[in-house]
Amino acid sequence: MLKLNYTEVGLYMERTMTAPEMLIAQRVVLAMRLGQPLHVEPGRASFLLPADIPELEELAIALQQEGSSTVTLIPVDQEFVEVSLNGSWVAESKEAHEGMFLTAISDYPQEGTASHRTEFFIYKLWQMSEAHVSSLA
Repeated sequence: MLKLNYTEVGLYMERTMTAPEMLIAQRVVLAMRLGQPLHVEPGRASFLLPADIPELEELAIALQQEGSSTVTLIPVDQEFVEVSLNGSWVAESKEAHEGMFLTAISDYPQEGTASHRTEFFIYKLWQMSEAHVSSLA
């Protein structure tokens, strides 16, 4: 599963083997115990990758072979490609710009399966793009 954390300072992505439903349930319990509001809804999230990453073509091929409707790649311009994901948005309110987005490429991503490799590949491409942006700054 991929967990995208949207904060004031940007996006941070991580991989976890916990099912999205379990993470959401834990977050609901925490919000209840703290008396905090919580909004959960299905949705889409996206992030940009540089279009010149050579491995991007491999991801496109893997997604096509897998037939995944959870992930789509959308060319933005000559410099960037948008990776769009289906999943669940978890935040303090519906209007919140900060929160957590959870997605699983398949219902049961097992180690070594195509969907597990695709999640890992998306995560690695995001890390590569972050390292590239950091080196430019």
